[in-house]
Amino acid sequence: MSGKAPGGPDEREFASWLAGRVARYAGREVGEDEELSSWGIDSVSVLSLCGDIEEQFGPLFDFADLWSHPTVRDLARHLAMRYGMRQNSGLVRAAFVFTGQGAQHPGMTSGMHRELTAYRRHLGAADEAIAPYLGRSVAGLILDGDERVHQTALTQPALFAVGYALAMTLVEEGVRPVAVLGHGTGELVAAVVAGALSLAEATRLVCARGAFMQYLPSGGGMMATCASPFEAADAAADEPQVTIGAVNAARATVLSGPVEGLERVRERLAAVGIASTFLQVRHAFQSPLMEPMTPRFEAAARHVTGGRPELPYYSTVYGREYDEPLSTAYWTAQLTTPVRFADAARRMLAQQAPSHVVEIGPRAVLTPFLRRIAGARGPDCLAVCRGPESDAVHLAGVLSELDAGPLAER
Repeated sequence: MSGKAPGGPDEREFASWLAGRVARYAGREVGEDEELSSWGIDSVSVLSLCGDIEEQFGPLFDFADLWSHPTVRDLARHLAMRYGMRQNSGLVRAAFVFTGQGAQHPGMTSGMHRELTAYRRHLGAADEAIAPYLGRSVAGLILDGDERVHQTALTQPALFAVGYALAMTLVEEGVRPVAVLGHGTGELVAAVVAGALSLAEATRLVCARGAFMQYLPSGGGMMATCASPFEAADAAADEPQVTIGAVNAARATVLSGPVEGLERVRERLAAVGIASTFLQVRHAFQSPLMEPMTPRFEAAARHVTGGRPELPYYSTVYGREYDEPLSTAYWTAQLTTPVRFADAARRMLAQQAPSHVVEIGPRAVLTPFLRRIAGARGPDCLAVCRGPESDAVHLAGVLSELDAGPLAER
């Protein structure tokens, strides 16, 4: 992928220009993936570099963004995104980002369901598609405040149904995404919105995925850390079954593996001042510990063909735009590979230059990461549902910001 934002230079052009400037200040060639702290330039040179960027391209970023994008490659993507946004100033270009497991809670979206006819209709469609696999109504589970929503076999179809219904409600109100990105289970909703999977195919996959995961042996877990991927991997070096499960931002790495091993890693991180916390999951998702279920999942999903996305689809398996068919092979690989959310989000922002990024799920989980990745002058990051209190009034505010809904300017 060239990384060319609409109306802006190729991110490779930004990278080439930046590498030359940094090399001049460092007195040596600097690799595109070297961290800012390794460049060997002082604070005066850093400020001069910022001045060079503004002189060459205009006010594309704030000084603080340099620390959020600390390599030549990351900074080049950020500048490409900002340049593209400036060229498309005044146009609403919304990207959809779908939340995964961990966002669920009893009674989620009950206010939306109570007050919005469109949401009820789309949730009903997802419920009808899911019912043959679960043998029960997932909508009833969601809206009754049932604590079993935290059981993996029910969590994943429930989150899929909510994400699908929220997205279809936005589309019905006139919001057309320029790109989609999903985290974990959210990738399946993104695939439906992108036209790569039908609702029936996606529900088959998500129900099989959740059921087979739940019946894996217990004892696994996931732990969010404030570490870089390098720091997290170093702390886990003596725990062969603990691996990186997700990279959500520059210092937001999730580890996955046996709980006992994660506890030991947590102690090592704490000893060097790095905080961590266990996530509300019962298995080591996105890790090799998922491998025992992959043959069963592949067999259950073998009739799902999957098509090519009809709009830009950013894969967290590969950390970039993916335009190949989203077949059973893709979804099987997704079970055991780390979620490269930060990479995929950076590329989406740089290549599509959205004016808004809309997190779609029952509560805001990814929005803080998106804001960190986008920087101080990045796109507006909105959550279509902030939590249990969100209702029709909140959605109306989101639609207004996206120039959509009944009061939109046509």
